[in-house]
Amino acid sequence: MGADTVRTPSADGAGELRREQRGWYFYDWACSVYSTSVLTVFLGPYLTSVAEAAADADGYVHPLGIPVRAGAFFPYAVSLSVIVAVLAMPLVGAAADRTGRKKPLLAAAAYLGATATAAMFFLDGDRYLLGGALLVVANAAQSVATMLYNSYLPQIAPPEQRDAVSSRGWAFGYAAGSLVLVVHLVLYTGHDGFGVSESTAVRICLASAGLWWGAFALIPLRRLRDRRTTARETALPGFRQLAATVRDMRRHPLTLTFLLAYLVYNDGIQTVISQASVYGSEELGLGQSTLIGAVLLVQVLAVAGALTMGRLARTYGAKRTILGSLVAWTLTLTAGYFLPAGAPVWFFALAAGIGLVLGGSQALSRSLFSHLVPPGKEAEYFSAYEVSDRGMSWLGPLLFGVTYQLTGSYRDAIISLVAFFVIGFALLARVPVRRAIAESGNPVPDRI
Repeated sequence: MGADTVRTPSADGAGELRREQRGWYFYDWACSVYSTSVLTVFLGPYLTSVAEAAADADGYVHPLGIPVRAGAFFPYAVSLSVIVAVLAMPLVGAAADRTGRKKPLLAAAAYLGATATAAMFFLDGDRYLLGGALLVVANAAQSVATMLYNSYLPQIAPPEQRDAVSSRGWAFGYAAGSLVLVVHLVLYTGHDGFGVSESTAVRICLASAGLWWGAFALIPLRRLRDRRTTARETALPGFRQLAATVRDMRRHPLTLTFLLAYLVYNDGIQTVISQASVYGSEELGLGQSTLIGAVLLVQVLAVAGALTMGRLARTYGAKRTILGSLVAWTLTLTAGYFLPAGAPVWFFALAAGIGLVLGGSQALSRSLFSHLVPPGKEAEYFSAYEVSDRGMSWLGPLLFGVTYQLTGSYRDAIISLVAFFVIGFALLARVPVRRAIAESGNPVPDRI
């Protein structure tokens, strides 16, 4: 896309950029309900219960003849969804950069994910394989769509605005997650009054998240616009395209180092998000209402946390702010290992700690990476970035599942994730971001 990429307000006009920015925020508003209500709250415990209903006397299910503990089926399905996403994202990202037609690809991925999520209404009885298949499709589609969505950031916001724009996008997402989760909490806790069973209430919550996603995705699809580009090389299949992207990144080693750091620490963040409800229900013995309330607290505080950390980045720089958040993540996760069972007050305290750093650490990582992407390669580079983003990196859930499979303890599984934050901190601390931005061919902001 090169010269056609919008990187300053004068290229399009400030008014047009603001319109696109407002439309861009609404994709977070649309898809974050999936991340919150489906992946974080309802699907993990519910799919685990469905798998347990299908398990044999020893507590194992046998997808494709492979013995798997029922309690490990959900994290394994999450890992599989990321493998599918890894195959799809580089191919889609390269095609988007080559043609400049991101919107049709964004629409296809968003509505595939929304449809799979809405179809979770039919997940009942012992249909754990159906649940696993829908999870793989929805999660992989969400990863592809979010990669395309993220790749718009360098085009709709000049360098000095990206931390703020990225943080507002995350804040919109957490606000939507909070709003819909309140509705879901009312339905779930009062399901008898609504004349539905607990299982039906959960399935309605899952399906409604898909409908929300599809409905509000219309706003960014109307407001964002494609930037045309001259034809580039033909996209390569799957892993070959990812390998080609990584080879290109080798010409920008500091960008590659940041991506590696992000891949590691965000793997930990995403695994905590996806497995927290399972940990709370299976290890701590907390009820679904408590878990929903805790996640709601995370969502509310994450709105303030994202905006606050965006302001801190203006004073201390994005890198230092992210490093501080990784220290907070490590301390919070360690505290989670020692939480007493059946004590919702301490679980709420843990949720508050997560909420305050969750949105900001992700928003600032996204905006910082946008400075490190060479002009014209936004979607291609963000496809590599998205491998470890909200669709879930494969290593964290796999480690969580294997640790539980070997030990039978969710406490051991949760504490194993500390390594991701420690290693990620060490890698990020070594990146000289100002030099990395300059070497990628982008202007260096006054504060970064």
